[in-house]
Amino acid sequence: MPFYFSIYNLTFLNAFFESVSGFTSTGFTIFENIKHIDQGLILWRSSIQWIGGLYFLFSIIFLIDIYDESLKKSLTNFLSFNTSEVLKQTLKIFLLYSGITISIFITLNIFGVRSFNSLNLAMTIISSGGFLPVNELSSVLINETQIVIFSISMLFSFFSIFFVYNLIFLEKKNINFFYEDIHLFLYFIIVVTVFFIFFSFDNNFTYNFLSIVSSISNIGISLETNQPNLTFIYLILVIIGGSFFSTSSGLRFLKIYSLTKYSLNQILSFSKPKNIFMNRLIFSKINFDFKEINKYFLTILIFIISLFLLTSLLSLNNINFENSFKIAILTLMNTVNSYAYGINEFDFQNLPFIAKYFLIFFMIIGRIELVSLILIAKKFLFKY
Repeated sequence: MPFYFSIYNLTFLNAFFESVSGFTSTGFTIFENIKHIDQGLILWRSSIQWIGGLYFLFSIIFLIDIYDESLKKSLTNFLSFNTSEVLKQTLKIFLLYSGITISIFITLNIFGVRSFNSLNLAMTIISSGGFLPVNELSSVLINETQIVIFSISMLFSFFSIFFVYNLIFLEKKNINFFYEDIHLFLYFIIVVTVFFIFFSFDNNFTYNFLSIVSSISNIGISLETNQPNLTFIYLILVIIGGSFFSTSSGLRFLKIYSLTKYSLNQILSFSKPKNIFMNRLIFSKINFDFKEINKYFLTILIFIISLFLLTSLLSLNNINFENSFKIAILTLMNTVNSYAYGINEFDFQNLPFIAKYFLIFFMIIGRIELVSLILIAKKFLFKY
């Protein structure tokens, strides 16, 4: 309603598209010039991202029982996730989410970013959103120090929202509470190292670092750099994504790692049948069983089918295949189009109305994860 009844004469479809893009923390926009938008509406755009990110974290808590046991143990030691525990964890999430947002806002202010921009960017970062309060990020981040601080801030959307809390306040340091973040940290270090060694000759590494962090955290915003040779790599980072208990999307690194390790162990078990291969995550005592692997495989299968379907539908609407493929990936991963993916000037406002409906539907599917709905349906419709 705020978009539809604004002074910018938006159609209901365009207003709905902008709202879904914000609430799902995707960041696609039908506005061509952000500078001409009223500041109240800019703040509203950032706020719906913030609300959407918080709602997503709440949904993980309420749907925790449909996920695997190891995922539950990374959050709580309770075998039965009862109502009081749900309320406790929900309140903890709200306080952490709000506290991190305020911390990012204050940090950006300290390093010279204008207060209005800092507030909007803080809500964008914590929610893994893509809305900017300006047309170009370079008009906000004017020096390398600000770029580095901004990049580091985006890591809050990559790691678990409980990571810092458990690190400081957890009395008994159980490795099960940190195993995912340890894996993510190693993955992050490896990616940054590879980029620093092999892809920093023709460009300032600070710009690459921002694009790396923005991609792995599924935010997607980047500075105005032309790096067509790195576009595919950034898209791969977007697909992998970040942590379960964060606002980032993606297939999640731990799913891909577990599925790969399980597959290799299965292959090795046939070649060396006398050996025993443990399906255990390193840095933890957690084993993943066949049911978990089925869920991970189903997630990847649904992504591939959705990607093929959305790419085909967009191509049928007179969008060239390359752009259709990129937009399909970013839609399903709830990541904004930007210079990093070579598609920053994509025109959403003048898309055919049917294409907008397709994008709206798949933005929602990407956010809620279709496999969650399937597991819910199985739990309640197929009890026997």
